[in-house]
Amino acid sequence: MALRPVQVNIKALDAPAVGRFWAAALGWSAYSPGATTYVGPGGGLVWPDPTGLGIDVVPVPEPRTAVKNRIHLDLATTSGAHQAELVAGLRALGATPADVGQGDVPWTVLADPEGNEFCVLEPREIYRDTGPIAAVVVDCADPRAMARFWGEATDWTPHEVNGDIARLRSPESAGPYLEFLRTPDAKTAPDRVHLDLLPSPGDDRAAEVTRLRTLGAIDLDLGQGDVPWTCLSDPESHEFCVLAPS
Repeated sequence: MALRPVQVNIKALDAPAVGRFWAAALGWSAYSPGATTYVGPGGGLVWPDPTGLGIDVVPVPEPRTAVKNRIHLDLATTSGAHQAELVAGLRALGATPADVGQGDVPWTVLADPEGNEFCVLEPREIYRDTGPIAAVVVDCADPRAMARFWGEATDWTPHEVNGDIARLRSPESAGPYLEFLRTPDAKTAPDRVHLDLLPSPGDDRAAEVTRLRTLGAIDLDLGQGDVPWTCLSDPESHEFCVLAPS
């Protein structure tokens, strides 16, 4: 049994607008099959993406707080010129510079039109084959513990685990990395960005949720009511959802 990360869920006041921003930022397409706006590779809506992670932008009535998100995206580039071009293009789309205390670093920190932080990385060999999203980065206190939980929760493989960072990637070595970065920040507000997981074909969602609880996941009531997914949080209170197979 295993769960696969299939999408990054972003809450937004204006979900279609935020969806259009991310579609343009990644060179993908925005689809509106229902209340949410899904962003994935062009060529028609395919869900879940066979190898990568999509972005599902969900409309909510509450604006984002000023608190830094505990989960953000890192975008990959192939050269210094590509990085500069991408940053300029993102600024033209409505991204703004963001200061999260990064200091003098070779990557650029920006925020999307609703203030969700993300990074445009300088070229790095490790991300040469990830596609436009290099990594989904999770702030945490204990990268090793997060790698253990998420490694057992999913079928993703550890690539680097130490006291400062842990990296996981799909067993096919396709798509972005899932990274846990040690930071001093504790959770002070509900997560604006979270991961959605999907059971493997033939696996039972209820059984998977039970398995996650034994690993340390905690049931989460966000006022979701009677819905076909289950809201949980990991041992460091990062929210996530287990979806029902379509």
